[in-house]
Amino acid sequence: MPCPDIRATDLSDLGVSHYRAVRVAVRTTLGAVPNQLPVDPVREAHRHWTRHGWSAAADGMAAVTSLMRAQQIVLARVDAVLRPLGVTFARYEVLMLLHFSRRGALPMTVIGARLQVHPTSVTNAVDRLETAGLVQRQPHPTDRRTTLVLLLDPGRELALRATTELNERVFGALGLAPADLGPLVDVLATLRRDEGDFEPDAVQDRTTLP
Repeated sequence: MPCPDIRATDLSDLGVSHYRAVRVAVRTTLGAVPNQLPVDPVREAHRHWTRHGWSAAADGMAAVTSLMRAQQIVLARVDAVLRPLGVTFARYEVLMLLHFSRRGALPMTVIGARLQVHPTSVTNAVDRLETAGLVQRQPHPTDRRTTLVLLLDPGRELALRATTELNERVFGALGLAPADLGPLVDVLATLRRDEGDFEPDAVQDRTTLP
């Protein structure tokens, strides 16, 4: 799937003035900005960082910029799959979290903790899913302060359909060598762990989660 256009705001937001020069040169030569730039803007930024005396931070800048652009790419691919199904990735994550749970139901607070999002975001996602008839709120049988979210059959069916399409069109077709995926996940896990996403000795066995 072709990458989305790199628009002027995408480049200028990175704070690298040479991006504008690249775009002007391309527009002058070709009359329009194509999907593919004639140079890799991240490598160009790295070169300028180094030339301006910021070499110690150049690799970090390139890593952050690459992550942000990669996020745009994968979000666009995911959205192309999920939008026709009427769900966002955030709502899809809620459905799959419920699908993987032992009872098909989880407390709202647990959903927020697992997805690492603000309670308001969980409420909004569950509201939309409930309106669509995919999940249902239920009172907790032993704790009146807790609200459970139950995955309904239509929600499970949609979750599995979306997963099949994501596996075929996105997760299993990233365009990266299979041997590179494990190391990539490990590197990003280090970043997430150091940010406090999970404990250093966190158990990775999913069966330990409700």
